[in-house]
Amino acid sequence: MSGNSQRKGSIRKSAKKPTAGSGGRVKRGLEGKGPTPKAKDRPYHQAHKADQAARKKAAAAKPRRKGTDSEWIAGRNSVVEALREGVPITSVYVAEGADRDSRLREAFKLAQDKGLSLLEVTKNELDKMTSGAVHQGLAARIPPYDYAHPDDLLDLAKQNAEKPLIVVLDSITDPRNLGAIVRSASGFGAHGVVIPERRAAGMTASAWKTSAGAAARIPVAQTVNLVRQLKAYQEEGCMVLGLAADGDLSLTDVVADADLARGPLVVVVGAEGGGLSRLVSETCDHLVSIPMASSLESLNAGVAASVTLFALAEARAH
Repeated sequence: MSGNSQRKGSIRKSAKKPTAGSGGRVKRGLEGKGPTPKAKDRPYHQAHKADQAARKKAAAAKPRRKGTDSEWIAGRNSVVEALREGVPITSVYVAEGADRDSRLREAFKLAQDKGLSLLEVTKNELDKMTSGAVHQGLAARIPPYDYAHPDDLLDLAKQNAEKPLIVVLDSITDPRNLGAIVRSASGFGAHGVVIPERRAAGMTASAWKTSAGAAARIPVAQTVNLVRQLKAYQEEGCMVLGLAADGDLSLTDVVADADLARGPLVVVVGAEGGGLSRLVSETCDHLVSIPMASSLESLNAGVAASVTLFALAEARAH
């Protein structure tokens, strides 16, 4: 090769070669590549690993969020159902002079079997406690729900040596839908459910009852910012799939792709009627539709989540 030949594509600023130590070669090598990423932003740099470890440690140190207030279940049928379904009741209150019918006797027996406090108060006191609800002389108190941290769900999957399967709810406002989804998530092997802290249903007595006790077996986590949390899951290697009628993939496509179906997944379920919000939809890696016999039919959030989780459970089991 001749002494004045040039590498194809290189740029010679001058005929004179840069002096060793002048930085000429380095400067030319960096032209057009933009600023050098910070050490903590380079995946293979020790500073990046240290930063990630610090973030996880900080997340682990965060206290689990509790609901703000205790909740009351009022009415004989409601209290008996809650006791049967394993809602975490702390105490049962009965009004003085209340008629001891079969429902009241069953409530007393269930409370006794569970070792719960049974307290007798005046009707006026019970009226005040339940904010004037129609209590029929019987009410039960449940404590604020102990929400998990979203990172706990990844830790649970790791402890079980499993690929994460997490369900995220985008502004589900009906507590019965929330309870149904929690029940399906538990039944089909998900590692937890994530809900927004605001403008969404929380783990109320109604959600507990609908979950049929599943809320005691699977963690429900709260997050302040849903989009930020989805991105955090993506950074941990999870594929985020949002359920949408006009998805770019069908659920059939997803389960047919073994690598996708069996990998770390986050399934996002949209609000009743409105579906996924714009920012959440844009954050998803794929939008997934559920094949239907008629385009006029649609599924509510709870049913859509159940169908999807069943299909994924089948694919991940083989």
